[in-house]
Amino acid sequence: MKVLTDPEISDAMKKLKGWNLIGKEIRKTYVHKDFVHAVGFVNSVALLAERANHHPDIDLRWNTVTLSLSTHSAGGLTEKDFKLAAEIDEL
Repeated sequence: MKVLTDPEISDAMKKLKGWNLIGKEIRKTYVHKDFVHAVGFVNSVALLAERANHHPDIDLRWNTVTLSLSTHSAGGLTEKDFKLAAEIDEL
């Protein structure tokens, strides 16, 4: 999979809400009602990630979940990252 160029990344970022570009990854934090809801969200993300064969880095802290996406095997951001981010936002 090809790493996106800076202009391609900029265009893709415009289509996402609340995601931030940090270095060679995109990151978003979701706040939930409590720990149980946060874990439920993580489980839903896991199902999407398995189906896409593309797995985010996940940081879970009580009711807060931070997801980071990057295609490590490609060395940067690819279409897979932005596709999965959009799917996660639909949860």
